[in-house]
Amino acid sequence: MKSVYKITLLFGITILVSSCHNNAEPNYQYFPNMYESVGYETYSESNAFKDGKEGQLPAEGTINRGFEPFEYENSTAGYELAKANLKSPLDSLSRDSDKGKELFEIYCTSCHGASGNGKGKLVEREKFLGVPSYADRVITEGSIFHVITYGLNSMGSHANQLSAHERWLVTDYVLKLKSEL
Repeated sequence: MKSVYKITLLFGITILVSSCHNNAEPNYQYFPNMYESVGYETYSESNAFKDGKEGQLPAEGTINRGFEPFEYENSTAGYELAKANLKSPLDSLSRDSDKGKELFEIYCTSCHGASGNGKGKLVEREKFLGVPSYADRVITEGSIFHVITYGLNSMGSHANQLSAHERWLVTDYVLKLKSEL
């Protein structure tokens, strides 16, 4: 009979202890900042940095991961240098005319037209005027790549939409269109 009381008492204590545990509130943590970091607002004031701001500029000379630097500056002189000296790094195996055509149709056809004659939908609707035909211009691989990268006149830069490889594919396709005009 004593063993029944002992088992009942043990069972009761087990239920009592297990019922006191709350899964919604975890146990005590040692150094809780290691588990739950303090969130800082980007433009708030902070004593952690010399200038007193949370948001800091990147260190001098750093570049974004995956970014490929372009040696030619965004100026007329840079355009002329690229036009004269810049050559496509694509070899015969990496030139993909179908992909270049697809990218051209997405980003260029609305202004330059499907054949590169400067008569795209936006030009026909007079949203942009003066878009040149490829047949009217002396263009090279370097000049096309420079213009796609930095933009020229009303045309904006497409460097954020197209990787360097994709810009070279579009350049290759534009030269193909120029040869057909």
